[in-house]
Amino acid sequence: DVIKHEVRRYRLDEKNGTVVAGGKEPGDGLNQLNRPTYLFVDRQQNVYVSDHDNNRVMKWKKGAKEGIVVAGGQGRGNSLTQLSYPSGLFVDTLGTLYVADSKNHRVMRWTQGDTKQGTVIVGGNDYGAGANEFNYPTGLSFDRHGNLYAADHNNHRVQRFSIG
Repeated sequence: DVIKHEVRRYRLDEKNGTVVAGGKEPGDGLNQLNRPTYLFVDRQQNVYVSDHDNNRVMKWKKGAKEGIVVAGGQGRGNSLTQLSYPSGLFVDTLGTLYVADSKNHRVMRWTQGDTKQGTVIVGGNDYGAGANEFNYPTGLSFDRHGNLYAADHNNHRVQRFSIG
């Protein structure tokens, strides 16, 4: 909920749901979010949230009162330690985090345990419409063959990449 700055889990028979991330006033504390936009839930029920206006990705373990910064959180920018309006997320079975870094026009990979800096795996060459370029990437997903799919919002396309 980008207005209430929270993520809720709903069961099929619930109307109100349970807050699982954020829910306080907007802010940059470990118990706060500022315009959460995308999320990913892994097999352990950890909730990963792209904290859009804080330029970071937060991980909330089941039942936690505070999240953990797992990517970004160093202010808005384009260094390998920074994100600029993160959007789509994907976490693979090894715990590797993939982030659509929208305003930097790139997709980044953050390996589990390394929250210091990520690696650019696609894009990052400013915006464009070429084969290795994005104009505001948003959604991410992988298929069973390991191909990355990225929604390239302002180019009105979905791109597929073979990630090794």
